Amino acid sequence: MTLFSELAQQYIAGQWRPGSGSWDIVDFDPYSGDKLASITVATVAEVDEAYRAAETAQRAWARVGAYARRAVLERALRIVEEREEEITGAIVAELGGTRLKAGFELSLAKDMLRESMALAMRPEGRLLPSPVDGKENRLYRLPAGVVGVISPFNFPLFLGLKSIAPALALGNGVVLKPHQCTPVVGGTLIARIFEDAGLPPGLFNVVLTDIAEIEDAFLEHPVPRVISFTGSDRVGRRVATVAGAHLKRCVLELGGNSALVVLDDADLDYAVDAAVFSRFAHQGQVCMAANRILVDRRVEREFTQKFVARVAALRVGDPADPATDIGPLINATQAEHVTQAVAEALAGGATALLHGEADGTLVPPTVLAGLPPEAPILRRELFGPVVLLVPFDGDDEAVRLANDTPFGLSGAVHTADIERGVRFAHRVETGMIHVNDGTIADEPGVPFGGEKASGLGRLNGDATVEAFTTLKWISIQHGRTPFPFAPRAPEGDLHSAG
Repeated sequence: MTLFSELAQQYIAGQWRPGSGSWDIVDFDPYSGDKLASITVATVAEVDEAYRAAETAQRAWARVGAYARRAVLERALRIVEEREEEITGAIVAELGGTRLKAGFELSLAKDMLRESMALAMRPEGRLLPSPVDGKENRLYRLPAGVVGVISPFNFPLFLGLKSIAPALALGNGVVLKPHQCTPVVGGTLIARIFEDAGLPPGLFNVVLTDIAEIEDAFLEHPVPRVISFTGSDRVGRRVATVAGAHLKRCVLELGGNSALVVLDDADLDYAVDAAVFSRFAHQGQVCMAANRILVDRRVEREFTQKFVARVAALRVGDPADPATDIGPLINATQAEHVTQAVAEALAGGATALLHGEADGTLVPPTVLAGLPPEAPILRRELFGPVVLLVPFDGDDEAVRLANDTPFGLSGAVHTADIERGVRFAHRVETGMIHVNDGTIADEPGVPFGGEKASGLGRLNGDATVEAFTTLKWISIQHGRTPFPFAPRAPEGDLHSAG
């Protein structure tokens, strides 16, 4: 595809250029296996150039008025809207995303650009009272400086923009390192959009590289004051350790093991709809996906029959076909991990209510039941089309099971009694939970983030302002401060000596 050949470069200081590393990232179509592009990796020196360019450009950008920054984001939104079909094709080709998934991601991306336009106008100064007579306290909210962004492969356009667009709107510079499986949709495509929108050169940079080449240089570099990372909890712990050692602020959006809970009075048909979407959207490669469906025993049989029938009807195949529900996983390694996790669960006593043979990166939906309470698969994140059905007796046991995981990102509970659902939701140890809805939800004005191993900090709305700005106190003394050490004459009087 022409788009991939055009964008298979580094974007540093407003220039498109090849990397200078000694090896290439090869970008593959996960469905066909076709090579989309080959990109020579950026080195530590080029990471340094990118950060230095952002640092230089940010000084001027911070002085640009909020209305001018908003205008750039408005033009970026129009570009995305005008190029939707081209971007959809890129999502299908590079991610193996279905056309339905591409539309969903584009909708989220456009909402984030709209919210970022509003965020440009959000920071406000304050005048604060002082206990000292004659003192005026001014509190300024300023850009943090330069933000380093590391984005994942599953929703790379949206999750990249989720940090990039607000950071730019608030007056920061940005350097992005996208996942090596999605270097174009998650990286240089965003650079092209902002370049065409008139963003000043150097303010936004994209380095296509890997830790095998740069190790921790992206995190350790002295320029970025904030690191925004979206990905696995394992890598997130490393990011937090390195960034913390260098006194950098971190925003970590990590993995999940969400539970969708079906109480005994739920609308079962609607709960089935929510559960199918919550587990199988984008082949289950979603951090908020419902790995576990917890069902009250009093409705377990009926729910299970309806749910398995719906899942069995999902179509697996070519993501470019509008009729396809489930496309490929991102690569063969991910498919092998999912397949191995299912095999281990079956060997440990689980029962497969639905299970098909994987074909390369295409993994058919699997529904497992009868899992022993100690099964490891119940407590891990599953990035694939596998779902676990777990029965419970009463709300207390449901809460215990929902919380029996190191993660705490999202969740859902279905019930005819809204306040019962709210009481239940309060007891679940998770950053987000939805009553009578799916587990997958992200609204640009509502704080997004998790508890426990699902991350640190929040993004969206006011939380994003906190993440990408800093506060500065400037005081003015009108009059004179009575300092505790009064002036006194020097010892001895030279004029009266001898």
